[in-house]
Amino acid sequence: MGIVAGLDSSPDFTRIVVCDADSGAVLRQGYAPHPVDNPEGGRPSDIDPQAWLLSLGEAAGGGLLEGVQAIGVSAQQNAVVPLDAQGNTVRPAMVGGDKRAQVAAADLVDALGGREAWAQAVGSVPQAAQPVTKLRWLAKNEPENARRTAVLLQAHDWLVWQLLGRPVRRTTDRGGASGTGYWSAATGGYRPDLVELALGHQAALPEVIGPSDAAGTTPEGLLISAGTGETMAAAFGLGLGLGDAVVSLGASGSVMAVHPEALADQSGMITSLADATGMHLPVVTTLNAVRTLRGTAELLGVPDLESLSDLAMKSTPGSHGLVLLPYLEGERTPNLPHTAGTLAGLRRESMKPEHLARAAFEGMICGLADALDVLRGRGVDVRRVFLLGQAAELSAVQAAAPMLFGAQVVVPQPADYAAIGAARQAAWALGASRGTLDPRTPPAWQGAAAQVLNPGDELAVGQAVRQQFVSVREQTHPGAFRS
Repeated sequence: MGIVAGLDSSPDFTRIVVCDADSGAVLRQGYAPHPVDNPEGGRPSDIDPQAWLLSLGEAAGGGLLEGVQAIGVSAQQNAVVPLDAQGNTVRPAMVGGDKRAQVAAADLVDALGGREAWAQAVGSVPQAAQPVTKLRWLAKNEPENARRTAVLLQAHDWLVWQLLGRPVRRTTDRGGASGTGYWSAATGGYRPDLVELALGHQAALPEVIGPSDAAGTTPEGLLISAGTGETMAAAFGLGLGLGDAVVSLGASGSVMAVHPEALADQSGMITSLADATGMHLPVVTTLNAVRTLRGTAELLGVPDLESLSDLAMKSTPGSHGLVLLPYLEGERTPNLPHTAGTLAGLRRESMKPEHLARAAFEGMICGLADALDVLRGRGVDVRRVFLLGQAAELSAVQAAAPMLFGAQVVVPQPADYAAIGAARQAAWALGASRGTLDPRTPPAWQGAAAQVLNPGDELAVGQAVRQQFVSVREQTHPGAFRS
């Protein structure tokens, strides 16, 4: 069928992969950081979207896209690009986990009548990072900019629109729309009243097109697919299906799984996203994952996580009775925002560095297993767990994860899965437009190369370690998981 490209515009860089449209084999790659001047250090909350275009152009240099017939776009989620009536940016895009908007999130929850009202309306309770919350912040803090805002796009919507030459029609996909806080994955429709509640007035919203639909064709004849958010693109690039869950190990953690229907959750623990294929991606987030390991490494005076892992492997499952509740930054799952971590089970024989190291790994994974159980408790089928993040390579994680998750664990080789997912979407749209692919069935690309770990005989041991953790959690925070 030819060759296609997927570009992923992440918070820090643009990565492009050029793939064979039939097999998914990566033929060429490009990379460029966003040209962002941020003298204060850290990641800025505001960014001129032109920076995304500049890095895209640089990443595509040297004839990288020569012969490409279709492009898919993946981009960072939660970025809002407010445009005026002429299509110009009103202000820089508001990106990332915007702590400025925490008060606005609480305002919005109250304004609609509480958490349950939001869960029923759009499948999620407003968080500081979400576009709907950023609109509320904009209305309160930059009223003139809010008044001038006539059109709302997210990062991948804006990039697709630019690639197509800024046409009158603006589009998005279900995946991107589902993270806004003003589109319902359950009904498949926008809630313009929630835009008005947040921004103070209505604004034009992009048309939500189907997973295999094309957003349009460039003047040069290049087909551009619908695009999607990074999370959905990565899930598509990994080849996830029913029965699959993904556990992402960053400083904080997240658990998401493929499910055939949207889940409304009044507790706010589940965010009900849509995926890039027509299915759903319920997500549960924890605040404490790898930061638990880093804190323990500092406490024990070991230089890095590899050394902490080696130390933990000198202990045994259950850490000689030591249990660490890893709620070091408070916690979101369970909802304990003002709590602290707890170390229980101290006995003379357990007070050794290797047992504390093991307890840190088990505590982190048990916290994520709690998040996984939130989904299982709502009928989500989980038979395989894909483990992502650098910490997934650590021997202590790989030893503990299968038995504690009670499932087969898959550790994919590092790759640009969001860019690959965007390319797969481009191949789907190209095939559907030519009549060579079923619009309801994505191209069957080869799955990610991965290490597969099975719980085997250690399943019962894992259940005992989980029970030890749950007993301490229930004793310390009774009823934390009751909604």
